[in-house]
Amino acid sequence: MPSAENLAILPGALVVVTGANGFIASHVVDQLLLGGYQVRGTVRNTKRAEWMIGYFSAKYGPGKFEVTEVQQMADPGAFDNAVQGASGVIHLATPVMQSYDPNEAVPMVVNGALNALKAAAKEPLITRVVMTSSSTAAASPVPNVEFVIDDRTWNNEAVKAAWAPPPYEGEQRKLDVYSASKTQSEQAAWKWMEENKPGFVLNTVLPNANIGVVLSPEHQGTPSTVGWVKAVWDGFKGNEKLAFNPPQYYVNVQDTARVHVGALIYPDVDSERLIDFAHPFNWNDILAIFRKLYPTHQFIDDIPDLGRDLSKVANGRAEEIVKRFGRVGWTSLEDSIRDATLGWAFPEM
Repeated sequence: MPSAENLAILPGALVVVTGANGFIASHVVDQLLLGGYQVRGTVRNTKRAEWMIGYFSAKYGPGKFEVTEVQQMADPGAFDNAVQGASGVIHLATPVMQSYDPNEAVPMVVNGALNALKAAAKEPLITRVVMTSSSTAAASPVPNVEFVIDDRTWNNEAVKAAWAPPPYEGEQRKLDVYSASKTQSEQAAWKWMEENKPGFVLNTVLPNANIGVVLSPEHQGTPSTVGWVKAVWDGFKGNEKLAFNPPQYYVNVQDTARVHVGALIYPDVDSERLIDFAHPFNWNDILAIFRKLYPTHQFIDDIPDLGRDLSKVANGRAEEIVKRFGRVGWTSLEDSIRDATLGWAFPEM
């Protein structure tokens, strides 16, 4: 990491992280605190997030992390109070695949993103904002097809599918609506920046499937895409629909957090879309790692005809940011799986 005087935001400054109790967001908080920043996290319910204060106080000392309640991020002025006194904002809060109806899901995410930008524009100390987009804002995974994903790629196909006429039902429709919410919210953010030219820099991060350690399994369970790993471990019992997820890319959640923090503090990262993908994988890759790590446990057989994600991804810039944190590059899938299984695989360790 460069010396502090070369950073856009200096250690000791206050950074706001929205949706702080989420899987990726909790790691962003962790990396910020590790870097010497003060963090204020927004959550929908402070009572459910109380564990975070105890967890981070024990790890970094008391008074470094606080939470504040923002119940509805789409409400006008939702983040205005939360950002007061802050020097930077990392906006991660988003509902994940909760609605089949684009009329409900898309405006909520778009307005939440714009509210974060508008709030930042009102706080004179803020010089940097990072917004978490999604791999699906660029493209949906398509097995066995070669195509390019870079900082100019937008998932217009998913937007069109999401806004098709009713009925609003089916897992593919829900995924398309989520993809549209991330695509259109990121597009709205860049449009707002161009039209309003605020006094801060915006960078966006587009993560694919995050795998890795859960900070507090007691309170977070197997959140987000760590639930995919657990589903493979369980042979998809109770999660049969997940078995049909297409091959795509993974990224270690701690690397994703590093990309977010780098987008916030490194001044040369300026108005960029960071493609936060490590390497492609499928379920059989996870099964092979399981069999290596836990040879006494019985797993399902390999799944036939899974295919591969053959997309060519411009992820070099994001990996270069990861390396600035003293890493050799992207964390391997094996190490990510090992981290993710802590909590339910202890008997096999």
